[in-house]
Formats: sequence, C-alpha cells, structure tokens
Amino acid sequence: MLTACGIIAEYNPFHKGHRYQMQQARQQSGADVIVVCLSGNFVERGGPSLINKWQKTQLALANGADLVVELPTAYAVEPADRFAQGAVKLVAALGCQTLAFGSEEVGFDYQTMGHRLNQVMNDHTFFVDYQKTYATQLNEFYQQRLGLSITQPNHLLGLSYAQANDQLSQPMRLLPILRIGAGHDQNDQMHGKFASASAIRKMMTSNPPQWERLREVAPGNTLDILRNAPLVTWDDCFALLKYRILTSSIKQLQQIYQMSEGLEYRLKKVIRQSHDFTELLHNLKTKRYTYARLQRLCTYVLLNITTTDINQAYQHPYLRVLGFSDMGRKWLNQQRQALTLPLITNMNAKLASGLLHLQIQVDDVITLLTNCEQNFGRHPIIKSKE
Repeated sequence: MLTACGIIAEYNPFHKGHRYQMQQARQQSGADVIVVCLSGNFVERGGPSLINKWQKTQLALANGADLVVELPTAYAVEPADRFAQGAVKLVAALGCQTLAFGSEEVGFDYQTMGHRLNQVMNDHTFFVDYQKTYATQLNEFYQQRLGLSITQPNHLLGLSYAQANDQLSQPMRLLPILRIGAGHDQNDQMHGKFASASAIRKMMTSNPPQWERLREVAPGNTLDILRNAPLVTWDDCFALLKYRILTSSIKQLQQIYQMSEGLEYRLKKVIRQSHDFTELLHNLKTKRYTYARLQRLCTYVLLNITTTDINQAYQHPYLRVLGFSDMGRKWLNQQRQALTLPLITNMNAKLASGLLHLQIQVDDVITLLTNCEQNFGRHPIIKSKE
C-alpha cells in the first residue's frame, strides 16, 4: 500500500525554498506520494496570484509533487484559522497520513498543542478587535491562555494546522519542516539561495525585473514561466474593482462577504478619488481596520463573493484535481473507493452550475485579464514519466 504526505501551499510563485520543503517532506515522512493542496488564482493575503493555478501546478509537478488539488477560493482567501480548516480537511480527505509544513520551531509539539488549543479556544471575545490584526489577537490569546509567545508567521500557521488537524476523526501525523532563509514578510532580504515568495514578487514586478537576483532564488522552470506568462497583480484588477464598486448599490455591497459596520458606504465614498489600488487602501484605512482585512474585503467585492456563496461553499466541499504524476494517479486509484468528497477531474455543465459555480465565477476574472481560459476545456496536467 502506498503512503502519502500532504503539503498546503500557495506557490506564488514557486521558489527554491518550496523545492527544499518538498524534498524534506518526502525524505522525513518516508511517503511514496507527495500531495499538494494548492491555492488557485487568488491567495490568502487577498488578491490575485502572480501566475495562474495551472502554471503553479506545472511547477509543483516539475519539482517533486505527485498530486495537486485546488484549495477553493472560499477557503484560500481567509485568515489563517479558516484557511487551515479548509485545507487540512481536503488533505485528510485524500487519505494522507502525514501533513508537512514549514516552521521556525521544528522541535515544537504541534500535535499536543493542537489538542490543547481545541480545549481552550471557545472564547471568541478575543477576536473582535479590528484595530489589531487577527495574528496579533491570536498571539495575545496564546500568551494569556497557554503561555505561548508566537513571533513567526509560519509558527502561527502551523498552530492553525495543528488545531484543524486535531478536529479530524483521524488526525494526521504533523511534520514541521525547518524553514530556512528569508521569512514570509521579509520583502527585501535574501539568505543565500532562499528568498520568500513576497520578495520574489517584488523582484519580478520591479521595473525592470531583477533577473540576476531571481536566478539565485527561483528554479529555472519558474523563471521560464515568469518571463513568458501574463502576470496578474492588483494593478491589473483595479479597474474591474472600481467598476464593481461604482455600479453596485449599497444593498448589493451589503451582501458581500465580510462587509460590515458601514464599510459599503466608505467604499462608495472613497472610490472616485482613488486612482489605483494602493490609494484605495490608503483612503479606506482607519484605526478600526487593518490593511489585511481591507485587502481581503476588496477581493470579495472584485469577485462578487457573497456571504451566501461562502456558506454554500463550506457546506459542499470537493476535490478538484489540477495535475498528477504516475504515482499520483496510482494514489488516486488506491484511494478512490475510500473518498468521501466528490472527485473532479474534468469540467461539465452540471458542475459549472453546481459545485464549481463559485470557482468559475472567480476564475473568469483571470480568464478575462489574461485571455487564458481557466476551467472549460482544461484537464489535469499529467507529468510524463522521466
């Protein structure tokens, strides 16, 4: 019987640190198959992925993944706890015995702490202060209830994975992989051949792109795609976002997910004097809301995602296959009878109007901006045997 190790990722874009993590996950877990649950065309911080989900899948397969499934946008564009809840459920549903993730604290007992978190995290009064980031409030909660001081973003995300994993009927083994090189938010720093994805995005979108530095930190196949693919940033999406805000009524904006406390009126007030996305965020910003909160909200507005859409998506999870190797195909065949969620490999009219309705609505924005169809006529990428 084959065994599998899961990884939850954005690959925005794929870099040498990701490749190292994948290699270590395979080696340390002893798994036959590496399964990646991958954010699609929009990512956790709120905004478009620099390259599309098919290009990210291609890079994941080329660098060691055996099976890539999509993390739907309903889960992917969320704070750490909800992001983790959705992704961990999908990895577990695919039958993975192990979940590997990057962390600065590899000696930390995530398995035990996940259980402790579920015992104490019933006090939601900690998480209602919009003047603080969710991460800050969560860290304060950890300090007061558990005596933990969390200073690294990957450690925080690892705890979210641990908590979600503990809620499963059959929790997976947790495997923290030492994160080396630049941290998640270190936009300008490089450590040898490793840099964060945010640093790489900054190198890529500078004018001109910093190709010499990029060659040091990104695999050659990532550079090939970055050179030739249509790249998408908030600058490309802003006109669509502005149109959505201008042409939506207050009542329509009130239906958008996470729209609260009069933010719809503030959007209407500031949109006409905002000439780009950065200016819009600046004009929206108050002490009450963080930039992260506002950026995700703008993503929901751009994509016309309502509270009803999110509730329905949470009630109807699925497994959308984006690509696989020969070992990935064998894993799917081994697990097929045991799967409890719908397994989707190809698009059809029933799926388009049902399970995948919201995802198509989301991806159509990228189709429009890049003239590259994201769903219809697309089939899983199959990695050829080496």
